[in-house]
Amino acid sequence: MKTYVVIGATGHTGRLIVHGLLLKGHNVRILARNTAKTKELTDKGAVHFQGDGRDEVLLKKIFDGADVLYTLVPMDAQSLDFFAGQVAHVSAVAEALKNSTIKHVVALSSVGAHLKSGAGVVQGLQKMEELFNTLKGINVLYLRAGYFLENSLGMTGMVKMLGILGTPLKADLKIPMVATKDIAAVALKHLLNLDFTGKSHVYVLGARDYTYEEIATIFGTAIGRPELKYMQFPYEDARKAMMMMGMGGSLADRMVEFTKAINEGLVLSDYVRTAENTTPTTAEEFANVFGEVFENS
Repeated sequence: MKTYVVIGATGHTGRLIVHGLLLKGHNVRILARNTAKTKELTDKGAVHFQGDGRDEVLLKKIFDGADVLYTLVPMDAQSLDFFAGQVAHVSAVAEALKNSTIKHVVALSSVGAHLKSGAGVVQGLQKMEELFNTLKGINVLYLRAGYFLENSLGMTGMVKMLGILGTPLKADLKIPMVATKDIAAVALKHLLNLDFTGKSHVYVLGARDYTYEEIATIFGTAIGRPELKYMQFPYEDARKAMMMMGMGGSLADRMVEFTKAINEGLVLSDYVRTAENTTPTTAEEFANVFGEVFENS
């Protein structure tokens, strides 16, 4: 039996990872601000530490006596400086790991984390990899995940109001799209097996690469609108739309920068799809989730 720490325990990947670790009889410590969302986990036996992931003192307390960490970089939509917030978080985690008992870390990263600049929302993940690579005596595995299929769920309102699916991404650009439950499954496998040494990364890419034109047809069919079309928005229009939806200006800027990097082929330049980094959930299967959210939105 080992003691695991999970940062982001109430999120898409963290929640499933916590359940999986508890099911195997391990001790699990979770860090989360929202106590309402942690109840299902503490009811199963997880120990909740409430606080901020940028609190180095708190992190050292949580890490004390633990063996393994799963971590990610939280999304702060209202941050006045999104990248600075990311750096503050990963810096605190890196410092707390020094001289800790933790010897294995699985960290959620992203396609594009190989870029030294111009990566937008992913730049903080590149910084995380850079900082964690300096940690001596700690084995770290980065999961460079594809574009979350869950990102599309925020567009159900657009489909209802405007009758289109739209982002600033090129309509005919094939990108790897992955369900977060598949990322959680890959993370859990490595967390349980501890089958990695040194500093390394693996890609987690979903069932195949899709264009957003394909996604519009697949999701449109699922909601009874097979004629649903995709529209590529100009970057500035997309930025304004993001802010109208409640996103802060700094994050909107970073999202646009990331999209530009995808469109220009920079984000997708590092990976090669293999059987090992291909995961099972297809967009066709995920369309059922999109349909449920669409009906209830």
